[in-house]
Amino acid sequence: MNATPRILVLGASGNTGSAVAESLRETGLPIRTTSTKDAGGSAGTDHVRFDWSDRDTYATAVAGVDRLYLIAPVGVADPVPPIEAFLDEARRAGVRRTVFLSSSAVRTGDPGLGQVAALVESVMPEWAVLRPSWFMQNFVGRHPLAEAIRTSGEFVTAAGEGKQAFVDARDIGATAAALLADDTAHNSEFFVTGPDSISYDDAAALLAEATGKPVRHVSVSVGQRVRQYVEAGYSPDFSASLAGLDDLIRTGQNDFVADTVKQFTGRSPRSLREFLSEHRDLLLTA
Repeated sequence: MNATPRILVLGASGNTGSAVAESLRETGLPIRTTSTKDAGGSAGTDHVRFDWSDRDTYATAVAGVDRLYLIAPVGVADPVPPIEAFLDEARRAGVRRTVFLSSSAVRTGDPGLGQVAALVESVMPEWAVLRPSWFMQNFVGRHPLAEAIRTSGEFVTAAGEGKQAFVDARDIGATAAALLADDTAHNSEFFVTGPDSISYDDAAALLAEATGKPVRHVSVSVGQRVRQYVEAGYSPDFSASLAGLDDLIRTGQNDFVADTVKQFTGRSPRSLREFLSEHRDLLLTA
């Protein structure tokens, strides 16, 4: 590795990518960010155009880079072909370490993100795969869950009384940044969670506490949730996939807490109560 690594951050305007870039800037390490449009970099960064559908942009993105924060292209049914081509270009350019954002709901080797994780582990000399639980950011901003809370004061899931440890995307980003900046290559997968595992009913109570307004979680069956997604315009297969994520929670498969954030950042992850208090304005307005 170079004495001072140059780190490429894909998706630097997104929830985790922006947090990765912010954390890396605090270390003083040189980073490069990307977008689908040309733009100037800020202090300590450069910025280049990158488009998954335009392979001519791959070489420029990875030139002079030896570490990479990788997220899959959004809305691509099979992300493996473009990512495989990109990693080939990255390896030729001298990239050695990749930190890849997967999901706690996806096992390595599963279709989609799971196949990408397997690819990263097989072709990169140094790697880490992050498998975060559900983002706290889903409760705020323009996410459909947040929209439902703001407009009706209730939200629907098929998760029942199942629990999971919601995580702040900023804690995911800070963890990824630490793995990228570390002198040690960990070559491992890491679950990334918040500090406590709670149900959606618990989350509704915290939302009500933060907003001062009633918030209700409505639990339906997995079959009902599939029908609701189909009625909202999603394909039957995609609807079943979305409802299946709730079923993971309902059956307890996401009911665990990991110490990854503290292990790599030195501090405990934010709780949902802290997060909602900090983002109260976004809970009340779009």
